Amino acid sequence: MNSIRIRLFLWLTLALAASSIFVGLIAYQLAWDGFNRLRDFALDQAAYTILQHEVDPSPVADQAGQYLSQVWNRDGSLRFSTRPEIRLPLQPTGRHLIEWLGEEWHVITVMEGERIVQVANTTADRSLMFKEVRLWLWIPLLLLVLFLGALMSGAVGEALVPLDTLRRQIHAQAPAQLQPLPVEEHPVEIAPLVDSINDLLARFDHLLGKQRSFIADAAHEMRTPLTAIKLQAQVMAASTTAADRQLALAALRAGVDRATHLVEQLLQLARFDAASMPAPILHPCHPAQLARQLVIEFSHIAETRGIDLGLGHCDDGAIAADEAGLRILLGNLIDNALRYAGTGSRVDVEVRMGPDRASLWVIDNGPGIPPDGREQVFERFRRLASAGIPGSGLGLAIVREIVELHHGQISLLDTPGGGLSVRVDLPFA
Repeated sequence: MNSIRIRLFLWLTLALAASSIFVGLIAYQLAWDGFNRLRDFALDQAAYTILQHEVDPSPVADQAGQYLSQVWNRDGSLRFSTRPEIRLPLQPTGRHLIEWLGEEWHVITVMEGERIVQVANTTADRSLMFKEVRLWLWIPLLLLVLFLGALMSGAVGEALVPLDTLRRQIHAQAPAQLQPLPVEEHPVEIAPLVDSINDLLARFDHLLGKQRSFIADAAHEMRTPLTAIKLQAQVMAASTTAADRQLALAALRAGVDRATHLVEQLLQLARFDAASMPAPILHPCHPAQLARQLVIEFSHIAETRGIDLGLGHCDDGAIAADEAGLRILLGNLIDNALRYAGTGSRVDVEVRMGPDRASLWVIDNGPGIPPDGREQVFERFRRLASAGIPGSGLGLAIVREIVELHHGQISLLDTPGGGLSVRVDLPFA
């Protein structure tokens, strides 16, 4: 289960267990060392007691105390031993740790006058005695681990309360009224997360606003051609002569063409909306080749409108771009120029390759656009031309969205001698 609570608790538990084992081993070793020092002190006391009272030790008492007591003469002869079967060698004066008969012995040897007293016991005997007390060393440690585990469980739950609060605040958001989350109410550790969520909410709210505005504008724009189609259909149905029906049919076809063009533009705008679409998949694309193809495709339309459409200076080269988007971009610019340049005008398409970008130019010598209206023409459904020129007001809006998706730049400039020059700069990568 992918849970921060479980992860945090497990890591804390592992850390507590590891530290408890480490501390327990240290405490055990310290207790064992202290126990050995106490047992060595007891050996000292037993040896000096024998010397002070100048008596031989009692075998029964020594066996009960798990000691081996020996009394030696100064010449090295054994005078007495509580356990004669174990003839432990005489050691120099002092404390010693020796191996004898496969066992480890703790030995204390003291000398006074003609007598040498040696008292010893084995490490195994000490371990048996220590076994009785070592259980009491682990019980407090176990209780401490359980107590700290309960505290950690409560601490983890308390530490994650701000995340639960953040979840409730996000869940309470209404899509129609997105509000920023209060940053000051949350700990500094999740403040960057709250800031990121607020940024996402702001962008999402902006996107929803654009979509609502787009839907309202699209519905308004669609109403006009659909109403015209309906009226033309009624006129054709009421026509009594073949000539009238032909005129009504031609008008109906023109209305359908306008509606079709508007729908196509709306679909293109929805496809290349930079605010909601991910970055396009870029492939090597040759703008000069694409410009030649589009000039050929629009040549018939230009000829019927009395416009000289031509291909100017074109540098060969490739850029990374979405070819479909680039085709729509350049096609919309050419279509706009042919619509608004006017009969008898000239439209040139050029491609110029720079050191780090390609520049696409569509140049006409038509009436142009006033400087104070050039930013407005990029707005959706905004047309500065007269109502007699058909159009949806979406061409340049689509162009700008495609340019933004490619991290490029579009500029509207004056053509020397009059007219409009549209320049689109697209980076190579």
